[in-house]
Amino acid sequence: MASYDTQDTRETHELRDSQEADDAPDTYDKLIALLDEHGADYRVIEHAPEGSTEAVSRLRGHEPARAAKCIVVMVKIGKKEKRFALAVVPGDKRVDLAAVKALYGGTYASFASPEIAEELAGSRSGTILPFSFDERLELVVDPALLAHPEFFFNAARLDRSLALSTADYRSIADPRLEPVAQD
Repeated sequence: MASYDTQDTRETHELRDSQEADDAPDTYDKLIALLDEHGADYRVIEHAPEGSTEAVSRLRGHEPARAAKCIVVMVKIGKKEKRFALAVVPGDKRVDLAAVKALYGGTYASFASPEIAEELAGSRSGTILPFSFDERLELVVDPALLAHPEFFFNAARLDRSLALSTADYRSIADPRLEPVAQD
């Protein structure tokens, strides 16, 4: 069940949501619908617009290690095939491109271009969710992110985040758990 970390009511949020041109309203709405459908335990946190993991973690009041850093990675497999992974790591870590490449038996791995990342993720950089709504994008999560009872992420918007129960996330998202983070 959702709760809000502001004094606004749910009706105020719904009115504001319908009037704003958000970063990715469809993706945000899909996320909230998915979480509500599964009865997930989450909190909505409104804050000043921010996409940097360290800065938004300060605004939300938690350590960066409890934030999900979400990066779309392109892996070349042979000369003609590409795969895309949504690598999710703790906010105080970096994505280990060599580890992602090895997961797919690839010959090369790099960050996807901003245009491809945003198309696959359904939101712009700095707001990418730790969920995939595109079958071309496989969700790969570093287990270290799931060490806490809840974690935080921007919710397809720069001005709104979620704190989500880790157990509910694992159940709903069913991510592939692999060590893909490095210091």
